[in-house]
Amino acid sequence: MRPSGVGKKAFLSADPDSLPSPGDSRWSFPVAPDNGPLAHLSRTGKILTSKKANRPSPAAAVEGLRGGTTGSEPAGWLLLLLQIASARGKAPKIIAGPLRRCCWKESMPQTPPFAAMFDSSGYSRYLFQSKEDSCEGLYYHDNNLLSGSLEALIQHLVPTLDYYPDRTYIFTFLLSSRLFVHPYELMAKVCHLCTEQQRRADSATDQSRLRKIAPKILQLLAEWTETFPYDFRDERMMRNLKELAHRIASTDEAYRKNVQQVIQSLIRKLASLNQYEEVLAKINATSTDRLTVLKTKPQAIQRDIITVCSDPYMLAQQLTHIELERLSYIGPQEFVQAFVQKDTLDNEKSSYGDRKKSRNLEAYVEWFNRLSYLVATEICMPIKKKHRARMIEYFIDVARECFNIGNFNSLMAIISGMNMTPVSRLKKTWSKVKTAKFDILEHQMDPSSNFYNYRTALRGATQRSLTAHSSREKIVIPFFSLLIKDIYFLNEGCVNRLPNGHVNFEKFWELAKQVSEFMTWKQVECPFERDRKILQYLLTIPVFSEDALYLASYESEGPENHIEKDRWKTLRSTLLGRG
Repeated sequence: MRPSGVGKKAFLSADPDSLPSPGDSRWSFPVAPDNGPLAHLSRTGKILTSKKANRPSPAAAVEGLRGGTTGSEPAGWLLLLLQIASARGKAPKIIAGPLRRCCWKESMPQTPPFAAMFDSSGYSRYLFQSKEDSCEGLYYHDNNLLSGSLEALIQHLVPTLDYYPDRTYIFTFLLSSRLFVHPYELMAKVCHLCTEQQRRADSATDQSRLRKIAPKILQLLAEWTETFPYDFRDERMMRNLKELAHRIASTDEAYRKNVQQVIQSLIRKLASLNQYEEVLAKINATSTDRLTVLKTKPQAIQRDIITVCSDPYMLAQQLTHIELERLSYIGPQEFVQAFVQKDTLDNEKSSYGDRKKSRNLEAYVEWFNRLSYLVATEICMPIKKKHRARMIEYFIDVARECFNIGNFNSLMAIISGMNMTPVSRLKKTWSKVKTAKFDILEHQMDPSSNFYNYRTALRGATQRSLTAHSSREKIVIPFFSLLIKDIYFLNEGCVNRLPNGHVNFEKFWELAKQVSEFMTWKQVECPFERDRKILQYLLTIPVFSEDALYLASYESEGPENHIEKDRWKTLRSTLLGRG
């Protein structure tokens, strides 16, 4: 039987390594041992006896996300994310001193032609070349770039005849530099430095040398436009890009075609982004309605998710389609811009600041919330207890398949929806549900020890992705709220500038490492066949508001105490016009 309220059964282990594996018969997952995110973990883990835990569920914070905040805490969607991720787990320790160097085993996520690797210290093994040893304004320790003046770091970005910046440095600096200088200002400085080299090339020999520099400058532009294309939605960026591209093309006719390819590729990316945002706006417009009609008009409820998609495995695949599509449009710079509550660089009001700098990231957050409310709506909507129990078991199977696919974000959204109070209070309904599989899923997403179980599963899914033999095995969709929380505390725990005015580049290596993992995950193409009918339902079907969820819950299983009775009467009066 499901315990009432937000408290429920949870698997507790004295040994945190004792995780269930897909090969364990008690796991009850219909998957081959090599097909789940935990396929690379130990096969000997055992699940200990379950006991009641006096703590909220992984998603219990959803209940408290509707209210406002006070003080200096982040507001709005960012606070919502941090609260979800912090529901039961402890916040990561804020790093006061030098950053702990994490192991960077993954490739940088930049698109071809670059694929640099980081060494075990967290720094690029290819970073240190002849120019860097003599570059003033940069500070190294043990051959690692730790800090530098902003001007020196910008100079370090610009290629010369015998130097090209390491691609990991390009990614890290372009990601973090926007905290100190606008991208269009950075582009202007890069153009100026490149132009100065061209002006100094007076003789025929110098012109020949310049033609050798041109492809390096073009490569830098290609990497910038490929990895941070959203920077070029600013007309000032495009203007500088075209000016510099024109100079490159003028040095040699052979470069003209390459220049055109870079610009055309960028234009296609921006056009795709605009189209995506237009479609997203239409979807949001059709899904803003909230259901308030309840048992009084059952004929108004024409269908539920099971009538649209009876196969929970198919639904998990369609959820993965939505997740990967929305992930693919999140630019890496959004992780930096999301934490700047007020852009101190933007004192002037202009048309360039009108466009939200983290809208795709916010749209992804909204999708998580919608899915949670959709799950709760589908469970609370049926009139009969057996239908509600059937719906719960259906979503347990969906969540289980999401876990096997590596779709941890949908998994957590489903768990969040099933643990919202209007759902978790349905004692009679839960008594008809076999919750063993759900308990295991909750164990995997248990926030104890800073989400140790989830992080272990994520590492297993990541390792599977690196050695994947099929496109399905490449899928890794992280629990997004926790990813944001990790980046947030990294940003809050370390200063951007050191007392001597240098940029704290050691911090930004770690920031780039975390964002680069996400960049790798988001580039995976979904291997499953799309079902437009199911996708349309998931994206546009109206869902209950929070008040409507509570009213539906009380109508299904009556209030149990005076507080619930008072709320029920208020909701009936407000939503149904009844006393």
